[in-house]
Amino acid sequence: MSNETGVQGTVAAGFEGVREEFAAVLAEEAAAGTEPGAQLAAYVNGRQVVDLWGGDGVSGDSLHGLYSSAKGAAHLVVALLVQDGVLDLDRTVAAYWPEFAAEGKDEVTLRDLLAHRSGVIGVDGGFSAAELADDRLLAERLAGQRPFWRPGTAYGYHAFVIGALTGEVVRRATGRSIQELYEERIRAPYGLDFHLGLPEALEPRYVDVLPMRPTPEQQAGLAASAPAPGSLTGIAFNLNATPPTDLVEFANTRAVRALGPTSSGGVGNARGLAAMYAAAISEVGGRAPLLRPDTIAEFAKVQTPGTDLVTGERDHFALGFEAQGVRYPFLGADAFGHSGAVGAQSFADPGSGVAYSYTRRRFAVGGGGGAPENHRLAAAVMEAVALG
Repeated sequence: MSNETGVQGTVAAGFEGVREEFAAVLAEEAAAGTEPGAQLAAYVNGRQVVDLWGGDGVSGDSLHGLYSSAKGAAHLVVALLVQDGVLDLDRTVAAYWPEFAAEGKDEVTLRDLLAHRSGVIGVDGGFSAAELADDRLLAERLAGQRPFWRPGTAYGYHAFVIGALTGEVVRRATGRSIQELYEERIRAPYGLDFHLGLPEALEPRYVDVLPMRPTPEQQAGLAASAPAPGSLTGIAFNLNATPPTDLVEFANTRAVRALGPTSSGGVGNARGLAAMYAAAISEVGGRAPLLRPDTIAEFAKVQTPGTDLVTGERDHFALGFEAQGVRYPFLGADAFGHSGAVGAQSFADPGSGVAYSYTRRRFAVGGGGGAPENHRLAAAVMEAVALG
């Protein structure tokens, strides 16, 4: 495989430092033999200022498996429905979806779901590959599942299931899936290159996800810290299934890309995600921002201070979105977005008007959600904005 990491694309005047930082990231990973292949895009007040890509097998138009980046798109739809008055955050889930009341879940609210407080992080025995690809099948299994902690008393990342849970509420309230509403209200009007359900015609642009390449020392550390299948982390990531889910194989499966599960099956590129978050907070293409300031304030606020029982992160979740100002302290307290398992990270920072997205082809070692280099890259964008 090629080690070519030459950066391609454009930046606006004043953002040359972002290009330099991106080039440095690619060069460092190439020197380490990880050949990431990555994309970086950013908007400021609805205007694109960064559009870069480089590395092995990646172009600006490449489409990638971006996993939980789908949660940001899905919950932008939910935010719009709350803003429209179609959904009520403090109404019980069972009021929309009666079957969900089973096993002591009758008092769980939509707010609890969005804040990852329901305790329904998976199912006993795990999910099949077919179930993980299909939100409707997931919802059917989850309705009767007992919670893994008493709902409302704690929170933990509902990694593979949150979109199916909130999606079933949306379907019961509107008769439409989140995927359909996203396509109609967000993706198609803005021409976004981020999909919840990739059309067959776009498959030639899909570039396979690649597994991480840890050093022997890193591999030993990963093995030592691997979660037990029956732990909360193992259940949330479907490691209690037989066989446990392989994330690389998952994204590289056509059925997953076609169905677009809203927790884990987003497919797209940095341009598409950055434009989506720009549209959420800024005027783009003559259209008003998708979200009003009061909606942003509600959905970007940390819901449950403390430690995520699944990931160990502190103050992890707002409503459906990850609280980005906690992860990246140089952002505002109302910054919101979502990472993706491969190392992708996307967010909107309403105070500065910045919308940011970074995507990778190869899993980052120790990346978890957003890969470590996002700290450098996002900081470079923010510095350019401050100096401008």
